[in-house]
Amino acid sequence: MTSSSWRIVFFGTPAFAIPSLESLIGGGDQILAVVTQPDREKGRGQKKNPSPVKELAIRHGIQVHQPEKVRDDQFIETIKRLEPDLFVVVAFGQILPKALLDLPRVGAINVHASLLPQFRGAAPIVWALLKGEQKTGITTMLMDEGMDTGAILLQVEVPIEKGDTGETLQKKLSVLGGELLMKTLTGMKAGAIVPRPQDHSKATYAPPLKKEDGKIDWKHSAEEIERQIRAFNPWPGAFTRYEKGFLKVFRAEVREEPPKGEPGLVTWTGSDFIEVATGDGSLLLREVQPEGKRRMSVRDFLAGHKIKTGTIFSS
Repeated sequence: MTSSSWRIVFFGTPAFAIPSLESLIGGGDQILAVVTQPDREKGRGQKKNPSPVKELAIRHGIQVHQPEKVRDDQFIETIKRLEPDLFVVVAFGQILPKALLDLPRVGAINVHASLLPQFRGAAPIVWALLKGEQKTGITTMLMDEGMDTGAILLQVEVPIEKGDTGETLQKKLSVLGGELLMKTLTGMKAGAIVPRPQDHSKATYAPPLKKEDGKIDWKHSAEEIERQIRAFNPWPGAFTRYEKGFLKVFRAEVREEPPKGEPGLVTWTGSDFIEVATGDGSLLLREVQPEGKRRMSVRDFLAGHKIKTGTIFSS
């Protein structure tokens, strides 16, 4: 092994981690193994499915480990025997204990989808949208035992566009993450990066989401609900209840004018929108998904569903 080539163990699970792993595969380092979450049951048939990272690793002939708990002594010993120089961790899904973090010669670096110390935690992209941030970004950092508390290596900012959703922002940041990872490795090898401690007094948090977090509270402002709809697109989906069941909302527009009725009241139905009163302003629904059906435009939805003025959408 030369100084320009490191022995790397990659930790990652969802699609967000794919560009980072692809960048490593195309680089000059040796990927000793990939560690990812165990196969999980998914869909109506509850069939166990491999993670996107596992699928990519298998295609490239990289050995895969799927521990239920990375604190397991046997797993730690397995990784120790690989004699890694570096861990690269991207949206893995478990916190790495000190016994594991102490193994790589160079250390462990994490690719995180926020401008740390903002939005530490599991769902930084969603929370940046929910909070109405104007920008976000990618941070590479040295890992310690805390949750996203390690020293910052490199950061890059991106603006949050008006129409960005959880899905579009994730795609942008995942690609950016792969690019910044390779710049970080190059800089570390050259001794050109000086880690800088985070200002912990400025930390904010992005806790994991539950399906019920998608429930729309029509007492909130139209602007807040519109952000929720974009943030939770595609998962868990912002949803409301009406007389025929649940309705997910995937796209809406804010109409800034005094409310015409109680929050949740349908005040106007056009050919391609449903106007709903909120706690402040109203919202024009544009794309929805009725319970048990596909996503569709409101125009298509109204062709098969009667939504009259005066209908109440409830939380």
